[in-house]
Amino acid sequence: MSTSPGTRARQSSAHTVLRRALIAWWRGPRGWRDRGMSTAEYAVGTLAAVAFAGLLYAAVTSSAARTAVDSLVQRALSGSF
Repeated sequence: MSTSPGTRARQSSAHTVLRRALIAWWRGPRGWRDRGMSTAEYAVGTLAAVAFAGLLYAAVTSSAARTAVDSLVQRALSGSF
């Protein structure tokens, strides 16, 4: 079964429209897609992670945290929850 020339033209036109839409979507608004972080973003992310780790370490090693953990362990070992 063969298709008419008009049907082939419509199919080709639809294919072209779809292809152009996919290319436009892939390129994004600035003409290219952002595929990851830049070096500056890595630096800021690393600094934020180090700062958070420092705060967490300070909180865990504080005397209040140590007292709370010791109390929790003592209660667990004595069986009085």
